[in-house]
Order: sequence, then C-alpha cells, then structure tokens
Amino acid sequence: MRLSDLVQVLDGVLPPAAGSETILVGPELSDDAAVVRLPLDPGGAESPNDPRLVLTTDTIAPIVDEPEAFGAIAAANALSDVWAMGGRPLWALNLAFFPDRKLPLEILQRIMLGARDKCREAGVQIVGGHTVRNDDLKFGLAVTGAMEGKRARHWANTRALPGQLLVLSKGLGTGILGTAIKRGDTSAAETAAATASMTRLNQDAARFARELGATACTDVTGFGLLGHLRNLLRGSRLQAALRLRRLPVLPGAIEHLRAGRWPGGSQANLEAVEPNLIRRYASTDERAFELTRLAADAQTSGGLLVALSPDNAERLLENLRGTGHQAAIIGELHGARPDEVGRIELA
Repeated sequence: MRLSDLVQVLDGVLPPAAGSETILVGPELSDDAAVVRLPLDPGGAESPNDPRLVLTTDTIAPIVDEPEAFGAIAAANALSDVWAMGGRPLWALNLAFFPDRKLPLEILQRIMLGARDKCREAGVQIVGGHTVRNDDLKFGLAVTGAMEGKRARHWANTRALPGQLLVLSKGLGTGILGTAIKRGDTSAAETAAATASMTRLNQDAARFARELGATACTDVTGFGLLGHLRNLLRGSRLQAALRLRRLPVLPGAIEHLRAGRWPGGSQANLEAVEPNLIRRYASTDERAFELTRLAADAQTSGGLLVALSPDNAERLLENLRGTGHQAAIIGELHGARPDEVGRIELA
C-alpha cells in the first residue's frame, strides 16, 4: 500500500499522541513504532521510573524459497522497528497466515524455527502467537520492546537536526532482487548476498548509533529509502541532499533493475515522492536515473538510516564497515523554509 493511501485510511482512525500523557510517539508522523509510557502509579504524576515500551508489528510475504531463511528475514524485519526507535526488543508473538490446503504444515514449522533462531540471536523470547488459514502465505511478528535506560531518549522522526549527515547501514535492492529470486533469475551469489543482508539484525547498528549520539533514526523498509527519508524530513521540518553515487547497492540489484525486475510497489514509491524530488543531474545521466529508482525500491529488512553529527557519522561508518555492514554516508540535512520541508535534492 502506498504511503499516501495509508495516511488517508488511518486519518481519524488512530488516536493522536499529542496531548496524551502515555502515548509518547503515535502514528502522526509515520514513525517506525509506537512509544508509550506505562504508569507505575495510574493517575499519578509522570515518573522517570515509569517504563517506556516500544510496540510494533509487521508481516511479509516470502521473498526467498528456503522456509527457515524466510522466517529469519521476517523476524529481523519486525524486530528492526524497535531498534529504529532506539529501544531494545524483548518479547514477540508469531503472526502466521498459512495456506494449509496448499502447503504441508512442516513448512510452517520450519518458518517458525527460522524466526525462533533469529529472535534468540537478538535476545528476544517468542511467547505465543496467532495462526490464520489463508490463501497466501505471510509471516511476521508483533514485538514489544523497551527503551534502554530510564532516561534514554527515544528516536523519532521529529529529532533530526540541520547540519547532520545521513548514514545508511545496509545495501539497497532487496525489492528488485526479491522479484528476481521469485522468477529464478538470480545467481547463487546474488541470492546469498541478499539473504545475508536481510537476515542481518540491526541490533549492532542501533547500538553504535546510540553510543555516538544519533538523534534520529528510521529503518528503510516498504516505502523505500526516499519514502522513509521524506517522513524524517517532514517530522523534523528539514530538507536533504542525497548523494546518489554513494548509495550502497546489493550485488546484482542494478543489473536486475535494468532487466525490468522492478516491483510495482517500488514504482508506486517513486510516484509518491516525486513531488518532493529535485533532480540535480542531467536527463541523460542514466546511472543517476537508475540509482533514483533504486532509492525508491521497497525494501524488506533494510538498514537503518541514521542522522548524527559529521564527526560521529564518520565514526559510525567505520564501526559499521568494521563489523561487515555494507554502509555509507549518503547525504546531509539542511534547514528548510515552510515550502522546502520534505524536499530531497538528488545529485
């Protein structure tokens, strides 16, 4: 579903966080998860000892053939929303939509085993779940987490600052590669690289970012890099300059894009953000055109997009690359007049 469609559907349905004593981050600015305060003394004054919980849920359709890998990807994808808010995931519930008339139950068990093992890697306990008979297979998690430390500030789309740099912790192209995988068009190396990226937890990236003083973060998933960046810019009343040739790209993604394996959701993402784009490259610059489409690609279990000071951005990049992340500094944030908020310059 396109972001614009989702906003229209949710308008007037979900309660706003503004004015609430317990909802610290709600749905207004398209943050990755909700952050709520759990009063230890209901009806009493807010206390620094009140736990702050992070709540999210996500399900996806299969993007790879191996059931265990699909379960691990779905788990990593759902857990990421908690890290993107600066929290620590603690518990999860399985959410399975399974076509038991088409597939043996062994497949469902293998998917759940993959999710279980990935949650164990993250220190998260799966404490239950819900299964629905469905014509199409989907799987994911509902995740509850908590903020690290009693006084730690959560990240939100409102907390990016002018002058900060943008660091992306993973390569782009999982939507394109997922389409190619389904068609049987990827090499073994391309499939392995995409799977490794999608099953990599964003746990370390979030820890490094917090240690280095990041003020805002979002994970790059279904709305693509451009869609999630626009949410960040709108929340913080900023504009951005994106350096297309710095974007980290998963092996084979550009080649499959050229071959026409660009999913419809990614095309819809680009159409949705087009009014916000200022293209600073020549119309004949084919590489920049391809990278723009890559930046709109709908990601599954993508990386974190982190905003922090220039010096600390360099340190974060060093830490990420030192731990095997395909990371890059991809742009910078600038102040904006009201008519410039959300604008993304592409060069």
